[in-house]
Amino acid sequence: MGEVKWLFKKWGGIFILLFLVLAAGSFITNWREKADEKDRREVWELDVKISENSTASSDTGVAGIGEEPKESPLLQYFSEQSECLLREDEKKELEGKVLAAATQVKEVYRDITAGGDPPGSYTVSGFSRKQRNEVVSLLGEAGYVSVTEGANMENHSVVRDFYCAYLKKQDAKVTIFDINVDGLIGAYTFIHREGKLQTFYIQIGWKEGGIPDIRSISVSDIEKIKLTEKGYFIYSYKIQIYHSSLRQFWRIDPLSDQCRELTEKYISGLSYVNYNVLVTDWDSSNVQEIVMPCMFEDLYRMYMGENLQPENGEIPAQIYERIMTTYFSVTKEQIREICGYHAATDSYPYEMIVSRPYPPFGEVVDVTENPDGTLTLFVDGVWPDYDSDCAFTNIITVRPFGDGTFRYLSNSIQKKERNIPIVY
Repeated sequence: MGEVKWLFKKWGGIFILLFLVLAAGSFITNWREKADEKDRREVWELDVKISENSTASSDTGVAGIGEEPKESPLLQYFSEQSECLLREDEKKELEGKVLAAATQVKEVYRDITAGGDPPGSYTVSGFSRKQRNEVVSLLGEAGYVSVTEGANMENHSVVRDFYCAYLKKQDAKVTIFDINVDGLIGAYTFIHREGKLQTFYIQIGWKEGGIPDIRSISVSDIEKIKLTEKGYFIYSYKIQIYHSSLRQFWRIDPLSDQCRELTEKYISGLSYVNYNVLVTDWDSSNVQEIVMPCMFEDLYRMYMGENLQPENGEIPAQIYERIMTTYFSVTKEQIREICGYHAATDSYPYEMIVSRPYPPFGEVVDVTENPDGTLTLFVDGVWPDYDSDCAFTNIITVRPFGDGTFRYLSNSIQKKERNIPIVY
């Protein structure tokens, strides 16, 4: 007994100290993860409150970039907090440059009917992808950095040059023209001067006859920027901007037309955070385990090309079962058991997806055409809010059908830079 006491006195303190160090490390890791999630939740809740209390409309550019609404109270606050790094003569020169660039593409807007606020300005949601791509191409040919959703950035090397100068702590600036889905143009000038980062933003609208018009100007302090290995230019504001994500981003380096088409057809409609299709390993042997009622809304949008509008909270069984059995190798009987079929009304209950803020998105980076006619897609999960262009990698097999539809056959996912999302 005396020897035991002696050993405890000699080594017990060391064991206790080691235990405390390990416990502290675990606590700090959990605290950091919870703090990160808490920050995201608070920003999202602030965004919701602002949305509920504001009647101003917002214009949306590339995925992940929220345009500042005109006369927004937050926009006014945001601008007032930022002392511009540009001199007055530089501001005027930049305004002239942006208007000159817009004049290069006025023919695309010549026949657009004007309307909106201010009177005579261009505001419409029907600006086509072809028109947006034409604007990007014309600006690119004129030597400007230009981009729009679903297209490669023109003159992207200029952005990389800016980032290299930033890393070397050199003063530099670059202007990126972002063409929104409604045809409005956002000109983002990134400025690095004396160790500070800002954007000087000019929004261009249109008057009848294709006459460009400056609608708003704002100055925003940048917290940080990063250019990822795959070529995603990701940045964050010091003050969260109205209706935006925690990070803003563009893909700087080009993506092949084939990968873009495959991404749009097979991947863009699916979620990493609302159901288990992308975040669980599965195949024909356990496909029924990943079928969930809430996924139907996304599948309907992919199948029909429009948003689901259920009547009285019910969806007719005919369309429900046709879509679910098209996209997955499940039977009508399995669907009825899993998804709550109502025999009395021959329908299924509508289960709305509750949006979660700032999710990752998938991007096809390679494909294998198999001898049996199936396709194996290699998909990187891009998660800008974690500064990641490859948070995880999916290998997804699909079978295309002659009528343009297809079926998901299997999925496997591998952790890379981030943990795989958990669906609750």
